[in-house]
Amino acid sequence: MADTKNAPGSPDGEPVYLVVGFLRRAHGLHGEMIMDLHTDFPERLRSGRKLFVGEEHKPIPLTGARPHAKGMLVKLKGVETSEDAVPFRNQWVYVKATDVPALSEGKLYQHELFGFTVADENGNLLGQLAEIIETGANDVYVVRNDSGKEILLPAIPSVILETDPARRLMRVHLLEGLI
Repeated sequence: MADTKNAPGSPDGEPVYLVVGFLRRAHGLHGEMIMDLHTDFPERLRSGRKLFVGEEHKPIPLTGARPHAKGMLVKLKGVETSEDAVPFRNQWVYVKATDVPALSEGKLYQHELFGFTVADENGNLLGQLAEIIETGANDVYVVRNDSGKEILLPAIPSVILETDPARRLMRVHLLEGLI
């Protein structure tokens, strides 16, 4: 999931923040918190990593992290008691998009797809990729044209034929009933 209001190339030039987790509540008496994971790379959440918490993206270093159930127990700098953890409850946790390592050749992070021009296999322009909806089975790409009309495309190989990062273009096959 990406916060795209400050996408690369936007006039305000602000950074893009990527969601990596959601803080639930304190765990124990020493300031650890339960965090649901929203990243494919939990191993990158380790002591010293700068995180950004809440809608204001408050910077706070991570001083500890360890697996717990389906998520993690995390320790934030300055959070020493369960009472210190209260202001961080039910807050999204982000990292800056510029702080994530590059993926292997041909791979893209989801946030890098925003703004791609989407065309069908005959070259007809459909709009730009505006949103990605995460579902249980597969992601759904929301393509929006200049007039605001949306097309929902399942992110499956039979629909997404090609993604060309150099041209910021996605070529798709429209299944019956998608338009």
